[in-house]
Amino acid sequence: MNVDEETSNKIRGYKSTISNPNTSKEAKENARQVLQEYNEGDVKIPGSARDESIAGKDPGNVARGLKASISNPRVSDEAKKSAEERLEQM
Repeated sequence: MNVDEETSNKIRGYKSTISNPNTSKEAKENARQVLQEYNEGDVKIPGSARDESIAGKDPGNVARGLKASISNPRVSDEAKKSAEERLEQM
């Protein structure tokens, strides 16, 4: 199921709560729990590992971007490995 705009905004809010250093531990834990509930359902959260599709994007451009990440010396080894795996899955 795709996410409507309102749900997408809520998800972004929870993600920003987790990354904001000025929010309490309780608020961060609550945000993690809510996002976990979304992950357990069949809702695809934009930008998450559950949203693996490249729908609407040119596969050639995606492949070129992944190849650029692999050859870029400023990209971490972990990110390069992830890019290689995603490229193999295409």
